[in-house]
Amino acid sequence: MQQTNNPDLRAAADKVLARLVGDPTGETRLREDQWRAIEALVAHKRRALVVQRTGWGKSAVYFVATSLLRERGSGPTVIVSPLLALMRNQVEAAARAGIRARSINSSNTEEWDTVQAEVEAGEVDVLLVSPERLNNPDFRDNVLPKLSAATGLLVVDEAHCISDWGHDFRPDYRRLRTMLAELPPGVPVLATTATANSRVTADVAEQLGTGADTDALVLRGPLDRESLSLGVLQLPDAAHRLAWLADHLDELPGSGIIYTLTVAAAEEVTAYLRQCGHPVASYTGRTENAERMQAEEDLLANRVKALVATSALGMGFDKPDLGFVVHLGSPSSPIAYYQQVGRAGRGVEHAEVLLLPGREDEAIWKYFASVAFPPEEQVRRTLDTLAQAGRPLSLPALEPLVDLRRTRLEAMLKVLDVDGAVRRVKGGWTTTGQPWVYEAERYAWVARQRATEQQAMREYATTKSCRMEFLRLQLDDEEAAPCGRCDNCAGGRFGDGVSTGALDAARGELGRPGAEVEPRKMWPTGLAAVGVNLKGRIAQGDLVSSGRALGRLSDIGWGNRLRPMLGDRTAPDGPVPDDVADAVVSVLADWAKGPGGWASGEADASARPVGVVTVASHGRPVLIESLGRRIAEVGRMPLLGSVAYTQEAAGERMSQTNSAQRVRALHQALTVPPELAAALAAADGPVLIVDDLSDTGWTLAVAGRLLRRAGAQGVYPLVLAIQA
Repeated sequence: MQQTNNPDLRAAADKVLARLVGDPTGETRLREDQWRAIEALVAHKRRALVVQRTGWGKSAVYFVATSLLRERGSGPTVIVSPLLALMRNQVEAAARAGIRARSINSSNTEEWDTVQAEVEAGEVDVLLVSPERLNNPDFRDNVLPKLSAATGLLVVDEAHCISDWGHDFRPDYRRLRTMLAELPPGVPVLATTATANSRVTADVAEQLGTGADTDALVLRGPLDRESLSLGVLQLPDAAHRLAWLADHLDELPGSGIIYTLTVAAAEEVTAYLRQCGHPVASYTGRTENAERMQAEEDLLANRVKALVATSALGMGFDKPDLGFVVHLGSPSSPIAYYQQVGRAGRGVEHAEVLLLPGREDEAIWKYFASVAFPPEEQVRRTLDTLAQAGRPLSLPALEPLVDLRRTRLEAMLKVLDVDGAVRRVKGGWTTTGQPWVYEAERYAWVARQRATEQQAMREYATTKSCRMEFLRLQLDDEEAAPCGRCDNCAGGRFGDGVSTGALDAARGELGRPGAEVEPRKMWPTGLAAVGVNLKGRIAQGDLVSSGRALGRLSDIGWGNRLRPMLGDRTAPDGPVPDDVADAVVSVLADWAKGPGGWASGEADASARPVGVVTVASHGRPVLIESLGRRIAEVGRMPLLGSVAYTQEAAGERMSQTNSAQRVRALHQALTVPPELAAALAAADGPVLIVDDLSDTGWTLAVAGRLLRRAGAQGVYPLVLAIQA
């Protein structure tokens, strides 16, 4: 369809843009493709997919279009937006253009009724909704139909999340098909993203229905970011990477973001850099909402040099003068990497982007890949369980019946919901009875594509060609060409040298052993359904104490030492290595002398452990027995014995999937042998219980309960690692 010339509409659009960007002169003008998208939405009520680089001005398209549509009597714009920080940015940006924006998300539940009333009263121009809201039963059944009927423009921000092939697939986004189907004829739709290759672009178009619309407009621009200078530094180990940050952080322009792959790494890096005198803050999925907002404000105001963040910050932050992005560890996808580095250099002429890959990256990729869509057998079991229940089942009620961990179960149900096999209702989930096909070939194809993306990131780190061109080719940018700015084109701007002082400090920080093991205090829900008569709070007389671990498997310090031993089931069993045993002894000494420790003077003598008990192991019996013996020898305590497996459970692997099933299996499998029970009865004090790895914490809880009931006056857990 031929675009018509709308000079009056173009002039009005430019005026709104000037207000949006705070230009009192009114001289700011839309980019040509911004105008093409706005004209398509406002004048022709078309559907459009805009794939443009971060910082190009995609949000300007929907805010300007909203203002023009509202002036013409259209209903409010509904923006489906993925992250809270992004919503906060959008609300503030809209206000600059005189656009009244409100949001409905998990952080403002107390405002939902007020916001919905304001929308119905016509007092809201833009409503930002998280994708998860779309399948909330009350919102879906009572709010969404009225909202769909009144919507003047539907915007899907960060639309790559709708695609199975995207790096951040979110099943809730696919709920948009329902909303699209219920939109009145002639309501324009805009989808935007900065990170979509041709495959993802086609998939998003199909998901949104634009693929079947021959009049849809697709605007895809070049993805070069002329302000970004990309580089890679190959450093020997985690200590060198931390030391490099400490030595060179002040040389990086302005303030920025340091991305890590795990929460534990973010916390380690933050603690170390603060000790080195750098003003930094941590930003992860564990960070409380109020602390997140404060961290965002501190970075916006340049009160901190950097946020040390996980992907929780990925799409959700807008700071035009962000001067650098450093990755301490490589993301598994070039699409994800481009998305995150695109936070930098949006409003400045030069920004530094550095990747510091680590040897632990691949193990972390492997872990996240392990939580993919479940095998068909588990999916069918879930559908059968829902069908047999004859009533809605909540996640806590369903979890113990299907042997899936709750987060994975919920993600699976959302996919099944989109596929029409189940439905979320008040009280939980029900089956629809509709036929459903397990698309094994599609799931396998997705897995292969992700493996291909991982290989691309390996190649990015080692390529001798232009790095920006490499990323643009991965995103199918037909205009990709050497940038002339990256370290391969123009030479590296940073050396790999580190000072002795910073390296010693980093080694000291990463080599410091010890992490707290929080005890389980409540039994999982649903145990009665699997034949275990335990519920509620664990009785005081059955509780284990707070314990200690040498480290977390996700640490970049001890995690790198422990991961080959414990993170791979194929690793050979053998006696505990001397360096690991010595570090465990150090953890014990610090624990004993710490606040409330049995050697601190704050506890009475009866708090000191009087014996060591190990936990029987199917996979690493030699490792655990040797660890228990070493601890007993150093602590001059007897090795009292092992919590054993019953004869029926010998050789069986315990359920690793969800809490209720694991407790059921452990409850039936573990036992205190008579000789250990006699030793506990004779012991006058608490005992140390020693195991290799604590994943869910239930082995320690169940074994500790047995020891307490067999006569132990207290139980202190000690493990090599926490799976976190």
